[in-house]
Amino acid sequence: MIDPQYRKDDGHQEIISLEGNKIKGIKSISQIDPKHFWSNCAKNLTWFKEWEQVLDWNPPFARWFLGGKLNAAYNCLDRHLISEKKNHAAIIWEGEDGQSVTITYNQLFYRVNKLANALKRLGIKKGDRITIYLPMIPELVISMLACARIGAIHSVIFSGFSSQSIIDRVNDAESRIIITADGGYRRGKIVQLKKIVDEAVKQTSTVEKVIVVKRTHEDIDINEKDIWFEDLVNKESNYCVSEWMESNDPLFILYTSGTTGKPKGVVHGSGGYLTHLFNSAKWVFNFVPTDVFFCTADIGWVTGHSYVVYAPLMHGVTEIIYEGAPDYPDQGQYWNIIEKHGATILYTTPTALRSYMRYGNDIPNSYDLSSLRLLGTVGEPINPEVWMWYFNTIGKNNCPIIDTWWQTETGGIMISMCTGIENIQMKPGSGTFSLPGIELEIVDDHGKKVEANKKGYLTVKEPWPGMLLSLWNNKERYEKTYWEKTRNSYFAGDFAYVDNDGYYWILGRADDILKVAGHRLGTIELESAFISHPSVAEAAVTSKKDEIKGETIIAFLVLRKGAELSSQLDIEVNEHIKNTVGPIASAEKIYFVNKLPKTRSGKIMRRLLRSIVNNETIGDITTLEDEASIEEITHELQEINKHL
Repeated sequence: MIDPQYRKDDGHQEIISLEGNKIKGIKSISQIDPKHFWSNCAKNLTWFKEWEQVLDWNPPFARWFLGGKLNAAYNCLDRHLISEKKNHAAIIWEGEDGQSVTITYNQLFYRVNKLANALKRLGIKKGDRITIYLPMIPELVISMLACARIGAIHSVIFSGFSSQSIIDRVNDAESRIIITADGGYRRGKIVQLKKIVDEAVKQTSTVEKVIVVKRTHEDIDINEKDIWFEDLVNKESNYCVSEWMESNDPLFILYTSGTTGKPKGVVHGSGGYLTHLFNSAKWVFNFVPTDVFFCTADIGWVTGHSYVVYAPLMHGVTEIIYEGAPDYPDQGQYWNIIEKHGATILYTTPTALRSYMRYGNDIPNSYDLSSLRLLGTVGEPINPEVWMWYFNTIGKNNCPIIDTWWQTETGGIMISMCTGIENIQMKPGSGTFSLPGIELEIVDDHGKKVEANKKGYLTVKEPWPGMLLSLWNNKERYEKTYWEKTRNSYFAGDFAYVDNDGYYWILGRADDILKVAGHRLGTIELESAFISHPSVAEAAVTSKKDEIKGETIIAFLVLRKGAELSSQLDIEVNEHIKNTVGPIASAEKIYFVNKLPKTRSGKIMRRLLRSIVNNETIGDITTLEDEASIEEITHELQEINKHL
């Protein structure tokens, strides 16, 4: 049992000390000679040919390990076949219906090779693009690795996206093949994936074949371009030679969309990206052979690419892949999976934790979670109160918590406590420090470094191996989006500050920062303050236009289980905010709702709330987990407006 030691620093931030491994000097080495440092890190991978140059930095374009040849699928599979890991479980797949399938590294190797050969038989060659639109089933991992094995560039589309999203992405990448399924399960209902693809293919010109996995076994329309996945792979050989890929050849395109405009096709290569992933996983998760790693992210997002597919498989650990929602068929689903499979590491979202926290402690306390040794969060900053609940209720005061910050564009984790490197004092709500080799800086509107405890924009000063190569067929947008604002530093688009101890605190997207009477307030700091009230489980903060103040604060709150809604609760909560943050942070209006609008990946869709309170067009909600939350909030506002 780890005994937390509490103290308060000048900023009244709680500190928890935990024991851990310590490797002295790793960060100083990375700063003294970063090229030599990253060169040594790259040697953890298997290369067919060693690189001739560590880095070619022509701002804002970086090329890592030039001339080096390797293959991502080989690093995930082949190199484990000559060790005891050959018959070790690679994937434990848990279906929404409770069905479980275990696939060893040897079995995964054969299945990937058979699909790789099938793709080659269809005429796919190095550099061709393949779109993957699948639910969270093993065939999704198999498809990605099969593409990587033959040098095809995979473009995974989240299975909650609409046909228009597929059209945009397929046409931009000019994909030759789409791999999909007859359908997928979500909260007991069938999502008709094949039907969505059929609609999309009508408006594409490059798609030659649609490969269909049988998941739901529902009757679907079969067209002339369609091929059943099973029929395609069953006749193929179980060995396919790995393509030798130059370190900077594209491995995948992952489209990330903002609130408006054409999706951005983020391109990642092999050598630098895999180097970043292997070593960040080593430092942050400190994988051991007996680990059972449960990352709850959907593979359609970058977390799934990096820390469901590539990093765990490169390390040869066992990973759990779960098909469904965190609260279906009941509100203990994650805890049931952990108990059932003996998960040792849980890597999930703060939003999922806030939802679980709302249900109380009885549910997680009814499961045996003693197998856990490490807890992690990803996707957005975690509120201190949720952090403490995670530490106390789920980790039983015995598991360190890694609060990670990174982006689709960064490829891998950039800020986190590193359990595999050093002793650390954790501050609930802080990501702690940057990883070795990652040089960060907080700057003002003019690109100048700000003092400790001053809010500003998070930037990356120096190139790092996991950084995106560019945007697909759009170098100009790449330069403008990520480099124009701060010149030779990467602009992350997040608001943050560094405290007196050097700990990083992420305050939310710069686009979400509220400007109230000349004061900048981060959504995360405000939401954390609301959640610190004993009656509040979840909070989403947005702004309403105001002629005098510029913007006023509007809060949407979900109450904890057992909390009672009274006519005075909004006044009580606002008084709590005034005492916690200051009078400037008080909300003009507080709405108590049953649900917040979230994506299926767990992120709160604050832009939708902002659109609703400002009577603007809501826009695309195809990724929304439950449209009923939007309907409830809209109805609430309409009822109030009737009496204004």
